[in-house]
Amino acid sequence: MAYFHGVKASEIATSIITPVSTTAGLPVVFGTAPVHLTSDPKAYVNKPVICYSWDEAVAALGYSGDWDKYTLSEVMYSQFKLYGISPVVFVNVLDPTKHKKSQKDSTGRAVNDHQIIVDDDVLLSTLVVKKSSASEAAVLGTDYTAAYNDDGKLVITLLETGALYSEATLVLEYDAVDATAVTSADIIGGASADGSSKGLELIDYIYTMFSLVPGIILAPGFSEDPTVAAVMKAKALTVMELFRCTVLADIDTAKCKSYQDVNEWKKKNGYTGTNQIVCWPCVRNGDMIFHFSTHLLGVIGALDADNDDVPYQSPSNRDMQITGLCLKDGTEVLLSLPQANLLNSQGVMTAINFTGGWKSWGNYTGAYPSSTDVKDTFICVRRFFDWDDQTFILTYWQKVDGPLSPRFVKSIVESERVRLNSLVARGYMLGAEVKFLESENSTTDLLQGIFRIHKFRTPPVPAQEIETISEYNVEYLNKLFE
Repeated sequence: MAYFHGVKASEIATSIITPVSTTAGLPVVFGTAPVHLTSDPKAYVNKPVICYSWDEAVAALGYSGDWDKYTLSEVMYSQFKLYGISPVVFVNVLDPTKHKKSQKDSTGRAVNDHQIIVDDDVLLSTLVVKKSSASEAAVLGTDYTAAYNDDGKLVITLLETGALYSEATLVLEYDAVDATAVTSADIIGGASADGSSKGLELIDYIYTMFSLVPGIILAPGFSEDPTVAAVMKAKALTVMELFRCTVLADIDTAKCKSYQDVNEWKKKNGYTGTNQIVCWPCVRNGDMIFHFSTHLLGVIGALDADNDDVPYQSPSNRDMQITGLCLKDGTEVLLSLPQANLLNSQGVMTAINFTGGWKSWGNYTGAYPSSTDVKDTFICVRRFFDWDDQTFILTYWQKVDGPLSPRFVKSIVESERVRLNSLVARGYMLGAEVKFLESENSTTDLLQGIFRIHKFRTPPVPAQEIETISEYNVEYLNKLFE
């Protein structure tokens, strides 16, 4: 040791490890976006983008009111306009180099007031304007301008100083985005030959890109496909081979037009995951029709925000920004309370207009009633377990490869005990305990650097049945003689 003469100070690491904050319900939404409305249509193709505001989302992905074609726009509107929840991670699978159609006019298009309005979703970089099919292409910025208006229509305006200003007809050639060419296979995705990933395979890259763990996966408009729903369910169980998260899946209202059809379809098509919230039917807000999963995402986000991002409460009986239930084709759906309760008993989330406006209704995951394990059947318990495990992994990752000693084990056990006790004190759990058990840590495991701690966790279950018992008390008849 070097010679020292005087007074000095030093520090050691804090014995209690500070927990890592996480976003419990971070939504990762897969679908299609009107990328032709953006400045760079190829920028976010199978590339996740995190958006904290409406303007960010529109700039990155574009927005269209045609939600049947552009499913991400539906979620964008609901999250930012109706529920005010952020952030949202969007994954657009529509590839303008693949999902497109070519248009070449054989005859001219009429010019009205020196303008042509095009209904197709034109990729501006491919647009060619000519006087006739045999003519040279006109010059953008010299002969004409081309831009999308607020209604998403392409407006070609002829410039007074250009060569086309007096033309009555013009010939157009272009490529247009074809959202109908996007299939379930594009949502499912996978690994490409060049090593890149597409579709749902990208779920494993969300944390490395944004330092946030996926909390909820949804794909409105595509999760009605049992194949897509199955892959979503599988991916959500092993995010990065570390985490679990929740899947929101819709039941196809074209095939299940009545609540009586739902249970058989649900079981037949495997919508029975422990981490899966199954939704039926669609919902409306005025003239706008949404998939139920889209609004449930907003409900969960608002609920988590009210609870400091701790997902310990059920999303049932919460306000929904809707004006009714319907099928995808707009047909009104009327549900009585007994009918809604029947759906709940089959592991399906729905909505009711009973008292205080429209409310979400249902506490069970898709695993119910075939599974009765409380940690797998109650949505709030399942989400709490997933969130708590996520927090544990991220908090103690810094300890990986440290020296396995009594002090090392104690630091983790005591830190975790403090963390869980704080959750109990705040009412997020009824009780919790952490133990390092010799029976769970064999000599052979310890020799390989493997050790386990055992946690006992009891988040509250929802009070889904409250009963008052009344009795006529004949003793009070004596009041007549007082």
